[in-house]
Amino acid sequence: MVNVLIRAMPELANWRAYLDLCKPRVVALLVFTAIGGMLLATPGIVPLQPLVLGSLGIGLGSAAAAALNHVMDREADARMRRTGRRPLPSGSLDTTRSLVFASILTALSMAILAGGVNLLTALLTLGAMVGYAVIYTLYLKRATPQNIVIGGAAGAMPPVLGWAAVTGEVHPNALLLFLIIFVWTPPHFWALALYRIKDYAGVNIPMLPVTHGEAITRLHILLYTLLLVAVSLLPWLAGMGGLIYLAAAIGFGGRFLWHAWRLWRYAEHAQAMRTFRHSINYLMGVFGALLIDHYVVLAWSAFG
Repeated sequence: MVNVLIRAMPELANWRAYLDLCKPRVVALLVFTAIGGMLLATPGIVPLQPLVLGSLGIGLGSAAAAALNHVMDREADARMRRTGRRPLPSGSLDTTRSLVFASILTALSMAILAGGVNLLTALLTLGAMVGYAVIYTLYLKRATPQNIVIGGAAGAMPPVLGWAAVTGEVHPNALLLFLIIFVWTPPHFWALALYRIKDYAGVNIPMLPVTHGEAITRLHILLYTLLLVAVSLLPWLAGMGGLIYLAAAIGFGGRFLWHAWRLWRYAEHAQAMRTFRHSINYLMGVFGALLIDHYVVLAWSAFG
């Protein structure tokens, strides 16, 4: 037993590298939207088991996909300024340890979701992991400048996973949440790609600003943001959200559109990062408003 602990100590001491391998900030956003799907899936209180185990299983699956992405992108990451300090390029972890870690996370995720939630959520989560870690990272990312448009479907899945965890089905309202994230992903990521265009050009990854130029990319960001504002009204039209959500969708969407317009009009390099940062605030704000609206309606029904 003592020998096992001694051998494990280097790995325990390296916990920060393993945490970084999981892309915790990205996973936190994914789990937030998954929980949003859970809370919106029921008119009452979400049962504790699917809420806790579903969040844990989806989070572990997302972390496993992130770790696999690190492994598959390790050579490009080593040559990019933004990613050069990640665990694999920096030497904090090697490929074998990273793959073992990702495998453990995947096994835990599938066991928790299949055993403690439902099989549909486990299968959908596995499909999203394969979509991101394999289809997007290994193929789409290097095959087409539309990589993030097509591959964004995997990142848009968490609300559907959360909804399925509670109800055991894929509901049309969950697909509306999927659609918001799906349309949000291109302008969100293209803004970052504009800011880091030299990185992507240096490793021959065909992001839109590399293959079609910055002007075309700025126009695409503006057009996709316009589409996003329109799509964000669908939950209100479908009755998922009321006036609180509508005000937030217009407010956050208007601000996102202002950033996108300014990026298109003035072509300021720093504006690309400001647009990217606001896009994260936009997604959190829209989903947060949906939840506030949902529970205000419930409270009004119960006590009004």
